[in-house]
Amino acid sequence: MSQDPLLARIIPVLAAVPGVAAIVLGGSRARGTAHDASDYDLGLYYRDGSALDIDRLRVAVAGLVDDPAAAHVTTVDEWGPWIVGGAWLVIDGRKVDLLYRSIEQVAAVIDACRNGEISMHYQPGHPHGFCSAIWMGEIALCRVLHDPCRLVAAMKERTTPYPPALRDALVRRFQWEILFSIENAELAVPRGDTTQIAGCACRALACIAQVLFALNGQYLINEKGALAQAADFPMTVRDHAARVAEVWRRIGAAEYAAVLQTLRVLESDVGEICGVG
Repeated sequence: MSQDPLLARIIPVLAAVPGVAAIVLGGSRARGTAHDASDYDLGLYYRDGSALDIDRLRVAVAGLVDDPAAAHVTTVDEWGPWIVGGAWLVIDGRKVDLLYRSIEQVAAVIDACRNGEISMHYQPGHPHGFCSAIWMGEIALCRVLHDPCRLVAAMKERTTPYPPALRDALVRRFQWEILFSIENAELAVPRGDTTQIAGCACRALACIAQVLFALNGQYLINEKGALAQAADFPMTVRDHAARVAEVWRRIGAAEYAAVLQTLRVLESDVGEICGVG
């Protein structure tokens, strides 16, 4: 990562901001799947007892971005308790996203996940909601760029191997909701409520992704691309990608009976993988 000229410019500046305890790289660039135009997703981790100096961060950002007038740096918690806060920036023509995270709060979530305790929360930008296990997944999948006290490194050690209790909790939380969502969509068909039908289909598919990720011991940190990724897992459903595409094609054609039949077959196949089909 030190060879990336953009990161080499950004990280020392952000690391000098009071309250920044660690910086990590997330997203596709951390996973090695990025292309040249991919965003840079940077997590800024702070200690609860050492406040992140937002005023100093704004000054630091102003010296990095292409257009300081277009940069907006939020306060902590401005985006809610789970996304927390951050900034959308353009630096040297590249999109750079900052996200704040509390080390103590993330560590507590990791402890909970390892004990099989998860929670779901309404969150703009996450159509299925924000699952608390995302924070654990962010740590597991990130690349550490600045961590002088090894605070992130210590949390990262607790994410491997994938906890069986977390797997069981995610399957228990989401498997039953697949059929529940399908049945709700079926109730909406006689009313011609297309929004409800599509929404329930989306929720059923999102729950399928959650279950498949858990069964394969993989951390799901965002709905974007999750179904496509799940199609390549060792434990997955037959013709997964094609059948997901069929769901949306038939919704567009208002062929709701066929949509629901496809979803029911997917649900049954997931149940068989879980050993309850």
